[in-house]
Amino acid sequence: MFLELDGQGPQYRQLIRALRAAILSGRLAAHARLPSTRELALELGCSRITALAAYEQLRTDGYIDGQVGSGSYVNALPIETMPQSQVGTTSITAQSRYAERARQFQGLSIAERHRGVRFDMQYGSSHINPSLSAIWARELSRAATQSPLGYGADQGLLALREQVCSYLSLRRGIQTSVDRVLIVSGTEQAIALTARVLINEGDTVAIEEPHYWGASQQFSAHGARLLPIRSDNEGLLCSELPAVAPRLVLVTPSHQFPSGAVLSLTRRIELLSYADKAPCWIVEDDYDSELRYDSQPLATLHSLDNRDRVIYVGTLSKVMFGALRLGYMVLPQALRDDFVNAKCLDDRGCPTIEQAALAHFMEDGGFERHLRYITRELRSRRRELIEGLHRHAGERVEIGGTHAGMHVVVWLPDYNHAQIDALITLACERGLGLHSIAPHYNERPVVPGLMLGYCGLSNAQLRDATQLFGECLDAIDAIARRHNPKQAFNAPRAALEYCGDSARSL
Repeated sequence: MFLELDGQGPQYRQLIRALRAAILSGRLAAHARLPSTRELALELGCSRITALAAYEQLRTDGYIDGQVGSGSYVNALPIETMPQSQVGTTSITAQSRYAERARQFQGLSIAERHRGVRFDMQYGSSHINPSLSAIWARELSRAATQSPLGYGADQGLLALREQVCSYLSLRRGIQTSVDRVLIVSGTEQAIALTARVLINEGDTVAIEEPHYWGASQQFSAHGARLLPIRSDNEGLLCSELPAVAPRLVLVTPSHQFPSGAVLSLTRRIELLSYADKAPCWIVEDDYDSELRYDSQPLATLHSLDNRDRVIYVGTLSKVMFGALRLGYMVLPQALRDDFVNAKCLDDRGCPTIEQAALAHFMEDGGFERHLRYITRELRSRRRELIEGLHRHAGERVEIGGTHAGMHVVVWLPDYNHAQIDALITLACERGLGLHSIAPHYNERPVVPGLMLGYCGLSNAQLRDATQLFGECLDAIDAIARRHNPKQAFNAPRAALEYCGDSARSL
């Protein structure tokens, strides 16, 4: 415990003042456990009698309480704590160009948008296997007793890199060596490391349109100039790539995010040829290729690449649970050392015990069993969602690519964006969290759409959620009919009329 004595008077009085100030300022919170008098005396270099005297006085004054053998604890005081110093809390200009760019991306978490609603159709969240907690606890316990407790390898635990190589060979047709695998803290860190290693301020990065805004934020924060390239039902339109090559092209070929399109084999070959001639790098984000329900995946870009231009990124958190924060990269040989150096400078490597637990889980077959379970479970939930949408929304919605992943894209061609904004507001008031696809476009798409995640809801909940979705659509239709149907829908006015003050944000 850090306590600064003022040097005025007897030492036990100095200690009383220091502890009292820490309690009143909130630095020692209510119910916080204080160190024993023996520990405090050793830390401060004073006698135990001094510490005992200070504790006794604070106990008499009502600041702390405790019993012999239990310890001393800070009391919850019935007075407001003193305000902390305002030094360093005032707003200042960003102290670096990176900080200035990063400020524009504050508070964009998907998870915070509809917190507390009854049915949140949030996309991007993992399905939680109810039996996985107990299994993972055993794996962690085993790893904790068998793993060295020193710093691990910057590149990642060898045992986990070996399992990743085996897994990629079996599942994705990628033949690679452990030397080229880098363990990272999920896709976000993989993108951040890519920006640090490959991007200078002002360099161009080609991204899909639409795209994952988390990736575009990373590159923008590092000073890249983003170049959106349109995609259609066959994925990225390679013909629209510029004659002057960008520094890199970021693609999600196996399951385009967010549309769900699959990059055709013809375009995969075309993209690889472009990267070779340009030259430029390709980042292949293969974020959920494991979760396929009614189709076989095409060969990865990495497995087709014979020029070593593809940086392959995969995540283990997506199919396990978000808190795991582990993923991997398969690196071109020429970039391997630069990426390992960047990872080392960033965090000295991912937690060793979690890596060891995951490596054994994969080696023992638990990971494959888990994949089979969640694929079966999510296939059922996807079917329930689609059937519910057809039943309650009918021809008012068009459902996009649904062969893989954790969300369904629903297009609403008969509505405008103002109506969809009103729909999202109304649904939230009634306990249904809906999410627009628009944030993943640089400019809103011509046809408005929603991204409906189904991982966090059971089949029964999805039935209720889709019914509520249909009721909300009916309400929006009723609002439109109450106004002149020949005139454009005035979303702010109609939403205010129907939804009340909460719709004023429109």
